[in-house]
Amino acid sequence: MRENRPYVSITTDFGAAYTGICAGVVARIAPHAQVQVLSDEVSKYAIVEGAALLVQALPYLPVGVHVAIVDPGVGTPRHPIVIRTGRGDLLVGPDNGLLVPAAEVLGGIAEARVLSDPGLRLPATSSTFHGRDIFSPAAGHLANGVAPRAFGEEVVPLPLDLPEPVAGDGEVTATVLYADDFGSLILGAHPADLGDGTRFEVLGVPLPLAPTFGAVPVGDPLLFTDSSGRLALGINQGNASDRFGLRAGQTVTVRIV
Repeated sequence: MRENRPYVSITTDFGAAYTGICAGVVARIAPHAQVQVLSDEVSKYAIVEGAALLVQALPYLPVGVHVAIVDPGVGTPRHPIVIRTGRGDLLVGPDNGLLVPAAEVLGGIAEARVLSDPGLRLPATSSTFHGRDIFSPAAGHLANGVAPRAFGEEVVPLPLDLPEPVAGDGEVTATVLYADDFGSLILGAHPADLGDGTRFEVLGVPLPLAPTFGAVPVGDPLLFTDSSGRLALGINQGNASDRFGLRAGQTVTVRIV
């Protein structure tokens, strides 16, 4: 019979070395747990990008403890928290909106607690590496069966404030949420926000709404629906972020031709 090992995933903007330290802390506290680094390559300080990755990935991972750390406010009064979801997952990270969208797709927030018990942290806690000193120990203890209520008082997590698309006459203006590793631009809009039309233009460049990259010639731009259901701007075998000069946080208008 297969051993039922608790599962822990880790997502950060730390890079490999600091994320490896976090994984080691989890493994020391919960040596029987299966620890997987989901990603250590979230863009630095990019809370929205990290949240989007969790929404895309966590529904396909085993129910378990999921640590996510994109934390530009480390050391400030923002809370470290754990969220128990309706599916049964435990999400650990900063209370800056990062965890909330994933919690919503995992059955909603059933419980949220502040990680305030010093006995469930490392003995010495730095002001700049809560991933090692607070979040990873919490994940290890949760994997060992410690209940969220043991960590501290209840809290209502802060939501992630995403800008809504603005529709006009034959156009929609949306915010670039992030650029993925291929340079495709994921927009804060959905295909339904485009209205009727099959041909569009972005910054004066004509392009179609297509089902996939290969529907257009190599080097050509397209609008498509990314795997999370959002509208995205891409280039077949190219980098849309570089081609259009757009980065996260900027707005772009898509017009029907």
